[in-house]
Amino acid sequence: MRKRLFVANSDGIGLFERGTDGWREVARGLEGRGVTSVTASKYAVLAGTRDGVFVSRDEGASWQAANEGLAERHVRWLAYHLDDPWLAFVGTEPAAIFVSEDGAESWYECPTVAELRDANGWYLPYSPRAGCVRGFDFHGSRGYAAVEQGGLLRSDDGGQSWRLAPGSTGDPHAPLLDSHVHSDVHSVGVHPSTADLVFAPTGGGLYASEDGGETWTRLYECYCRAVWVDPDDPDHMVFGPADGVDSNGRIEMTRDGGETWEDASEGLDTPWAEHMVGRIDQVGDELMAVLSNGEVIAAPVDTLVWRRVFPELTGVAAVASLRG
Repeated sequence: MRKRLFVANSDGIGLFERGTDGWREVARGLEGRGVTSVTASKYAVLAGTRDGVFVSRDEGASWQAANEGLAERHVRWLAYHLDDPWLAFVGTEPAAIFVSEDGAESWYECPTVAELRDANGWYLPYSPRAGCVRGFDFHGSRGYAAVEQGGLLRSDDGGQSWRLAPGSTGDPHAPLLDSHVHSDVHSVGVHPSTADLVFAPTGGGLYASEDGGETWTRLYECYCRAVWVDPDDPDHMVFGPADGVDSNGRIEMTRDGGETWEDASEGLDTPWAEHMVGRIDQVGDELMAVLSNGEVIAAPVDTLVWRRVFPELTGVAAVASLRG
């Protein structure tokens, strides 16, 4: 099976194939557009930009706008539901969630998200927009969405409707309550073993919940945006903490559920003074980390010896595997 990967960056989106001598670009589209996110199903690939969604149904050879019903066009994150290759989600800035049940032919908005946004004063410190939705994950009918300077959302109907997770106040201006998740949520992951085991990297640390977001435990106090949790062992995590926004970023690992952490930066010159890990994805038997300076690094899961990949690209924002 060929290893193929879509890489979204500040000058379009490329399809790469893995050969014996590394990754090679075999197609490129949307040149001149800053692509913020990408997701792929067996039927189509979706690319998010600051001007809406584009779809390719021929593995990146051609792209068409797919914005019917998309009232907010600044896309921060895209995701397909793992169980339904036609069911797709858009998270936007300002914070809103749009759903497509027909493979991006049309979208509808989940109005509760905007209502929560306006009622709780969601915001972004670097933008006049009212917060943003920048992460999704799903397990059967359960879904979670990460809101930067807003909190964590939960769905129990496959993503058709959303509400605040019980352990998220949704108020970024209020003091943090005991057993609640920090309101500045940067991404979210649900473990494949159960819909109740959730992990949330935030502006106040890495949080975990074992009861579907009812109560939370902080595993690591820091500023963070990304964590990888081993699908076979949730106590094994690879994590990108920093001392602040893009300050002293590094990579660490735990094998005991966060009780202890160790350096996992072999091959890298860390800490990075002015950048950090932005996203971590598993691609085959490797982890691939997108850094906040637009570089990408990769390492085998079993050794975690890192190297830079796609050195010819700048401004990388996201990657997505293409099965085939």
